[in-house]
Amino acid sequence: MRHIRSPRPAVALAAALMVTAALAGGCADGGTDGTGKPDGSRGAERPGGEAGRVGGRQGAAQGRSPDSPAATSTSPSHRRGPALPRSLTRQRLHWSRCPEPNAAQGTDTGSPSPLPGGARWECATMKAPLDYRKPRGRTLGIELIRAPRREGRGKRIGSLLFNFGGPGGSGVATLPSFAQDYEKLRRRYDLVSFDPRGVGRSEGVTCLSDRELDAYFAADWTPDTRAEEQRLFARQEKFAEGCRKKAGALLPHLTTENTARDMDLMRQVLGDRKLHYFGISYGTELGGVYAHLFPERVGRAVFDAVVDPSSTPDQGALGQSSGFQLALDNYLKSCTEHDRDCPVGDSPEEGRQRITDLLADLDAEPMPTDSGRKLTEALAEGGIAQALYAKDTWPLLSQGLQEALSDGDGSTLLLLGDALNGRNQDGTYSTLQSSLTAISCADNRQRYGERKIKDELPRFSEASPVFGPTSGWGLSSCHGWPVKGRWTSPPVGAKGSAPILLIGTTGDPATPYGGTRAMKRELGDDIGVEVTYRGEGHGAYDSRNACVRRTVDRYLLNGKVPEDGTDCR
Repeated sequence: MRHIRSPRPAVALAAALMVTAALAGGCADGGTDGTGKPDGSRGAERPGGEAGRVGGRQGAAQGRSPDSPAATSTSPSHRRGPALPRSLTRQRLHWSRCPEPNAAQGTDTGSPSPLPGGARWECATMKAPLDYRKPRGRTLGIELIRAPRREGRGKRIGSLLFNFGGPGGSGVATLPSFAQDYEKLRRRYDLVSFDPRGVGRSEGVTCLSDRELDAYFAADWTPDTRAEEQRLFARQEKFAEGCRKKAGALLPHLTTENTARDMDLMRQVLGDRKLHYFGISYGTELGGVYAHLFPERVGRAVFDAVVDPSSTPDQGALGQSSGFQLALDNYLKSCTEHDRDCPVGDSPEEGRQRITDLLADLDAEPMPTDSGRKLTEALAEGGIAQALYAKDTWPLLSQGLQEALSDGDGSTLLLLGDALNGRNQDGTYSTLQSSLTAISCADNRQRYGERKIKDELPRFSEASPVFGPTSGWGLSSCHGWPVKGRWTSPPVGAKGSAPILLIGTTGDPATPYGGTRAMKRELGDDIGVEVTYRGEGHGAYDSRNACVRRTVDRYLLNGKVPEDGTDCR
């Protein structure tokens, strides 16, 4: 269930797909947070990855998480490896007008909109070592994008680097789509993001053809027979072999640790003494690894939708199953209580049963759509999960369920499932899911076989009758992977770091609330500063909650550290 990723592009797509406002009034009020108090008791969070995909195979990759206090460390000076040559640390970036997003990045985001005040988006390519143990060897290009600071609005602090999650999301395509949310921060920062190694324009990993990916994501990921189980593992082996053939030399180097080192190289090349950072979802794990490697170089940092860096892949996938089930239950409560035309019945219990029955029916017979493709169980489950990433897309979920349950039309759920899988409207795929798996399997040392998965399935089904089985079988994601994983859990201990804001949302489906407290514990004493947002969705800052915005903006713009335990409603 590797759902860690941030929902941003999906939210934009969802807005574009809204063909009717008839359902917009329903499901608008909100659900419970399921916690009662901000103690993180809800469980281990993270999917199996941030993209811990509920609707497909992502599981293990999803369940990619970390190991725990385990990733203890030597002193920072011993973590760094050989010094980088001046040809890299003093390289000059050649900023120019950004090209249109390509298929690998996701074409559905569209061209970057002009910035307020007439400024334009600028792109550049940074050279980084393929292998940091051999820094004078082969390099690869890391694609960057920036929105220059607005002149005349306060003294420049530096660059603010964003990672929006994944792993596998294109920052170059995502930042322009949501720049309006961060425009205030441009008073004192250049806003910068990037395609991490193995993603988008940064040598993005592609493992299968677009047609093969269509079949892959539509396949049966909840096998009921021995023959179906064998086909599932055969699909994973084919996927892994495709990655080996197309990107074999790159795969060992697509670790989160190497991306963190790329970020420190960016810091130097951008001319900043400290790294100022905004990480969302998987971006919080990446930021934690950076803080572990370079604690004294951490500037003002915000982690939003925090990943639990102490859970094993199966714990993470289980936590994400619970998180998506909680989000679904909150949607069902809102829909049945506030929408007279709620498509799933009159109670949350009835709604859960109708969705479970729908998925079972699709397992037996896929549903037609207006595109000519069929909506399968996996695609429908993925579409439901996609809509739960943000409360803004609940009306679209209602529309999709109404069409499927009443009209036998799977079109809207298919579009949502495609968004989760990184399928562009023209039928091409971004590198999102291939990159996610490649990075997850490069990081995660554990491999889950058939026996282990079947032993775990009862726990997954108990945690979520809707999402649990797919998430459990998703632990097979790294089956047959051609390279060994790096760790059992990411090291994030960051003694000596500046304070890091940790923002957790009580109704977050993809990175459950408990991850915030776990990250605080793993970072070390007096480093993590907790901020709780009592609401729905994956990521608090983009919820536009005034308390969250004010707290983060004051910290990033003025250096005002909030009180630990700040509560926003």
